[in-house]
Amino acid sequence: SLPPSLPPPSLSVCVSCAMAAVTRLKVVLQHLRPGITAFPTSGEVAAQASPRRLRYTLDGRLLTPEQRQFYEENGFLLIKKLVSDEDIQLFGDEFEKICRREIEVPVLTIMKDVAINKADYVEGQQAVSKIQNFENNEVLFKYCSLPEILKYVECFTGPDIMAMHTMLINKPPDTGKKTSRHPMHQDLHYFPFRPADQIVCAWTAMERVDRNNGCLVVLPGSHKGKMKPHDYPEWEDGVNKMYHGVRDYDPNHPRLHLVMEKGDTVFFHPLLIHGSGTNRTRGFRKAISCHFASSDCYYIDVKGTIQENIEQEILELGRTKYGIYSDLTMADVWFLKGRLVQGERINL
Repeated sequence: SLPPSLPPPSLSVCVSCAMAAVTRLKVVLQHLRPGITAFPTSGEVAAQASPRRLRYTLDGRLLTPEQRQFYEENGFLLIKKLVSDEDIQLFGDEFEKICRREIEVPVLTIMKDVAINKADYVEGQQAVSKIQNFENNEVLFKYCSLPEILKYVECFTGPDIMAMHTMLINKPPDTGKKTSRHPMHQDLHYFPFRPADQIVCAWTAMERVDRNNGCLVVLPGSHKGKMKPHDYPEWEDGVNKMYHGVRDYDPNHPRLHLVMEKGDTVFFHPLLIHGSGTNRTRGFRKAISCHFASSDCYYIDVKGTIQENIEQEILELGRTKYGIYSDLTMADVWFLKGRLVQGERINL
């Protein structure tokens, strides 16, 4: 609220400021490369030129000044048609083999939608909503070492790059209970390493994704805030395992739904608040992703912090699924999972 000595701004002034912001946005977007796409829905995105030093990207020749500024202000960058159809087909075929149990992958985590678990028996990829930790499968892990991916990753992490977390998401058709959606969250909640600015996710659409089949939705600029407390949302029909959500984000924050074509890849900051909606189609929506970090990052102890709840859940999973009863920490788990993809392994 304004101090009593200051009169409230007039409505005409507020409208004028808002219109000026929209005009600046349109000018910037007109100058962006064709490789960047943004899809405004309930609000506009700020991406204004600035001479100040950029915090979230590194100097180099790949990203244009406009691309760097866009990521600086919004926390994500979408590159069109980055991954080939041939590679996407390769990854999809390997995923089907895993779902048919033709291939066994050490420490791979296979997840099922909570609604599928309660339904009649199903098999194959129709029973799998996501696989995680495919670093021991060379076919899928090829995604994490694609030169076209790593050249962009290096713009955020520097030359020494670790692949820290891998996923292939197979969002199922929603049963009507809305369990196929993913709550709004920050990926850093799951990571016991820092600094956040040297971590980036690459997320590639394996087919067209839009609001019908549950595309990503992001809160532009939310990466500039702090990590927020996470926990399971209180959804009437249940929520999938480890699908934690931000407790106190502003529901009125402008948001974007990222419509992507097959092969399009979005890179985003681990503090960017994002999620995805329900899949209202009859097909499964697929995407493949990897979280990368500079190998110069360092581990932290999350005990006594707002991340302690996810550490306890991860360690409990290790005890029940893998019979690991030693005195491990979440940092130990990530140290074992991480795999060098470029340069030198320094800390991670």
